Amino acid sequence: MHEHVFVLSEGVAHNFPSVWDAEAWVPEAVRQLKEAAREGVRTIVDLTVMGLGRDVRLLRRVAEQVPEVNIVVATGLYTYDLPPQYFLYRPVEHMAALFVRDIREGIQGTDIKAAIIKCATDEPGVTKGVEKVLRAVARAQRETGVPISTHTHAGRRVGLEQQRIFKEEGVDLGRVVIGHSGDTDDYDYLEALIDNGSYIGMDRFGVDVIFPFEKRVEVVAEMCRRGYAERMVLSHDYSVYMDWFPLEGIRRHNPRWSYVHIHRDVLPALRERGVTEAQIQQMLVENPRRIFEGR
Repeated sequence: MHEHVFVLSEGVAHNFPSVWDAEAWVPEAVRQLKEAAREGVRTIVDLTVMGLGRDVRLLRRVAEQVPEVNIVVATGLYTYDLPPQYFLYRPVEHMAALFVRDIREGIQGTDIKAAIIKCATDEPGVTKGVEKVLRAVARAQRETGVPISTHTHAGRRVGLEQQRIFKEEGVDLGRVVIGHSGDTDDYDYLEALIDNGSYIGMDRFGVDVIFPFEKRVEVVAEMCRRGYAERMVLSHDYSVYMDWFPLEGIRRHNPRWSYVHIHRDVLPALRERGVTEAQIQQMLVENPRRIFEGR
């Protein structure tokens, strides 16, 4: 429910093509998605939007070679502070209308339509620019009915601020996944997000440098013990290629980060802690289905 294929710093590769070799990385993405398919993965939600180097034509090249995996794509805008200059002096409604166009007509001049909306609030909190994005996302959600999935900073509890703004805009919080909630063992915070009506994304499995494997697994197991399996989704926030850091550093600090880490490592660890097959099915299949089936 929260993955990527390629994450690129906006505009860098376009201006300096030598830093990015798409022809080398498309086959690698195909290989890794086929590996995920062999573990039973049939769908990933790619939350790569503007601010993360979205290129749906390139993604379609990958998807056409992996027919066994459906790739759901997103619209929205990823920023921790200000949106691009273009949006600063235009109204919220203008931004929302562009998101709606991605959903109803297609992305970047293609017939590929977004089925989910992405936004972000990180450690700086709800800045004036971030608030504008959140309200545009909310208005696009209300017009189209597609779900929202967010990036958050769990340590700062910013998911609660996202929920506040969405509620002010009239969004049904049951149509929202508060992402990166698995980066904390603050159970009061996690329960508050769920009590407000949202799903929580336990979606950075493999990013051990932020929160270690054992703690991530224990938090999910404990939330299952408390009866919250129906409000969690599991994922990695993985990308085959990400240019934010040197690749050797990413691999050194997060050696198990991949599309198959949940199936190979996380699920056995959850079972050891008493999580049932029904709860696993709920988190990996039933909850995503409900999120997308709701209007």
